Amino acid sequence: MRPLSSTAKKHFRLLRHLSRLKGYSDPIYFYHNKVTLLPHGGDFFPALFQAMAEATTTICAEFYIVKADKTGQAFACALREAAARGVEVSLIYDAIGCFDTPSSYFQQLQAAGVRCLPFNKPAFSRLRWLDRRDHRKMVIIDGVTAFLGGLNIGDEYAGYGDSYLHWRDVGIRLDGPAAGELQRLFRQTWLQEGGVSVPGQDLPPPLPAGDADLVIINSSPHRSRSLIRNTFLLAVAGATHCIRIITPYFLPGPTVVRSLLRAVKRGVQVRMILPSISDVPMVHMLSRAYLKQLIAAGVEIYARQGTILHAKMMLIDSQWATLGSANLDYRSFHRNFEINIIVDHHAFGLATEALFNEELAMSTRLSLTDHLHTTRLQQSLEWLLTPLSRFL
Repeated sequence: MRPLSSTAKKHFRLLRHLSRLKGYSDPIYFYHNKVTLLPHGGDFFPALFQAMAEATTTICAEFYIVKADKTGQAFACALREAAARGVEVSLIYDAIGCFDTPSSYFQQLQAAGVRCLPFNKPAFSRLRWLDRRDHRKMVIIDGVTAFLGGLNIGDEYAGYGDSYLHWRDVGIRLDGPAAGELQRLFRQTWLQEGGVSVPGQDLPPPLPAGDADLVIINSSPHRSRSLIRNTFLLAVAGATHCIRIITPYFLPGPTVVRSLLRAVKRGVQVRMILPSISDVPMVHMLSRAYLKQLIAAGVEIYARQGTILHAKMMLIDSQWATLGSANLDYRSFHRNFEINIIVDHHAFGLATEALFNEELAMSTRLSLTDHLHTTRLQQSLEWLLTPLSRFL
């Protein structure tokens, strides 16, 4: 087994310490994976559909939103074609996230042999769980290859972030042992939601495929504390040189803000890219409450211009990256089912840093003057709506 880098050892020791303090099971490390950054939706979907066309045994897909638009129809076609050639195809979709998707979309998939399972379908007997969301976005193919990231199934996610109709997002392909763990998590959710005939349970474990070391961070509202948030805090605490963050929704809470302020005091350069215009305007408005203190302390905050930013990414010291479905907000921390991966790999870190710099060139840095230039009406709305931030 190849030894971990010094950066990975430091962070993985912190994760072990977290597990003992908070009652989590030890994080599971996966060695010898191949990880490919797919920096745009225009890269992600062609790669995904090609891999689905080559599937031989199983396809397990799990998405928060599946639309019936052009991209959604291409996704459905790939699922149907796989089922027609004998591949076992299973789809979990969030019932609330897909509220606007016609029921006929899923009925046609079912008729073609695709097993479809709604997550947390609303029912009077489960009203207290109505706020649960399956926010994961992942596809596992033959138990050995997985695609994941921040992309839902829809036309706005499928481009190159070149307009407000084509959002800026990012995905990952991974091959190797970590894909087997994602397959296990899919089966776990399938059974939890009442699915029968567990998909892919007899697949052999994936073989080594590369030299990337991974940790999978699986978070759910069943936990008393947020593993996603605490992993973020530990990563920031371990940074020695630089922190790079891209997030579309920034409602982190005071604990995360304090961790970023401490990093700046240690001399760490912290740069963060947020959207200039959000698809959820209320979240965009409320995030302003956290920015003044960060900007004043020296955190460099930029607003991405020209598109809707939906990517979620953090890079520590140009080496240690985490990507996936989770945002830096209360909902991802405490109310959603999320999936993130931590990657310790030099080449992947360089690719992630290049992506960040590409976004930085298309962003405008915010100043205190920009931040303070608000009307009394905006300030009043921020104050009135702040208590809702835990539920957005």
